[in-house]
Formats: sequence, C-alpha cells, structure tokens
Amino acid sequence: MTLLPYLVAGWIFLIGVYGLVTSRNLIHTVGCLSVTQSSTYVLLLAIGYRDGGTAPVYAALPKDARVVDPVVQALTLTDIVVGATVTALLLALVTQLHKRHGTVDPDELLALKG
Repeated sequence: MTLLPYLVAGWIFLIGVYGLVTSRNLIHTVGCLSVTQSSTYVLLLAIGYRDGGTAPVYAALPKDARVVDPVVQALTLTDIVVGATVTALLLALVTQLHKRHGTVDPDELLALKG
C-alpha cells in the first residue's frame, strides 16, 4: 500500500478549494468545484485498488483470483455521473444569472440580496 494516491487526492482537493475561495467568477467557481470533486475519484480508486488484482469479471477467472473491489468502482462511476450532472446544472444556473443580471461576479450580484 502506497500513500501516493491519497496524497494526490488531497492535493487535488486543496487546489480545488483554493480556487473556490479565491474565485471572483461563477464559471470559474463551478470549474473549481468540479476539480474538488474529482479528488474523490482518485480517493475511491485508491481505496479499491489491490496490487496484482484484475477486473472483477468472474466468468473467466479462477475462484482464488485476486480482483479489485467492484463496489468502489461502481461508486466511482456513480460519482462521475453525479459530478457531471451537478456541473451541468450549475453552469446552466450561471448562464441564467448572466442573462438576467449581465454579470457572473458574485460581488456584483447585489440584486439577489433579500
């Protein structure tokens, strides 16, 4: 077991959070949120990885074959689909904000204050 994938996941997460904190553009913010979420892909794959493991297709494997965890792979695929959906939804909302208010700067969107 190596720590490299976990460090890479943490580094990607920190880069995304830094972008979220420093962003002054909502499109950039959505991109940074997507980068932050991509760290979970690396983390999930690192958790499910096994040295010498093969794909979990049991029809062609002997019973004592070492395979990677299929549940974690399914969770990663679900995470990717949910991430793409959330990113598309947020970009659509940013587009509507730009059409109505003419800006994507969160500081200039004072009309949203109640």
